[in-house]
Amino acid sequence: MSDTSRLYSLQQLEQTIGFGFQNIDYLQRALTHRSFGPEHNERLEYLGDSILGMIIAKKLFDLFPNCPEGDLTRMRSTLVRETTLAEIAREFSLGSCLRLGPGEMKSGGARRDSLLADAVESIIGAMFLDSNENFDLVRQVVLRWFDSRLKTIKPNVNQKDPKSTLQEILQAEHRPLPTYNIDKIIGADNNQTFFVSVKISGIHGDFKGKGSSRRRAEQEAAEKALEVVRAVIKTK
Repeated sequence: MSDTSRLYSLQQLEQTIGFGFQNIDYLQRALTHRSFGPEHNERLEYLGDSILGMIIAKKLFDLFPNCPEGDLTRMRSTLVRETTLAEIAREFSLGSCLRLGPGEMKSGGARRDSLLADAVESIIGAMFLDSNENFDLVRQVVLRWFDSRLKTIKPNVNQKDPKSTLQEILQAEHRPLPTYNIDKIIGADNNQTFFVSVKISGIHGDFKGKGSSRRRAEQEAAEKALEVVRAVIKTK
């Protein structure tokens, strides 16, 4: 990618995330994986992780004044976990902006949940530094990212993802763990769709899911399987 194309991509990303950088080098660093070179985003990720945790914790504290600490902690964990941050990164088309070394590029690092989630946290750290540590400004930007999720999250609801919930239910019933299989992958390297099925011993049917990553496809398949597993257990 030429310098001009790179700059255009970063400007587009600024519009998408709702924050204009005074020093674009902060954003550049936030999108740079350690495989690319010695100047990478890990320190920004460390900073952004702490800032994000504080923003979400305070928002949940305000939204649910009667909630006990345990429920607040579970809701915060749901909102700041890797899966959620990777979803936000994909909404921003962040993968196409990452700077990765040849090995990471070849192995599909731009689609990996962990790298995408790290980049989201790094951008938060970068915004904080670029804004001269204006926490209130960063808070407003980040809360816009999470607006729809904050509107739908509720206390006293199981916050675990479908894969984890399915595994726990099967373990509690002393059943074998589910088996996930990739049925097919279609599309170019930077725009793949994964088709996954899950089989559960003693439960009839292949439950299928699809998504832009293996993890997302598995979560969808697990969610479909959960409905049947719960019905089977209920009628025992």
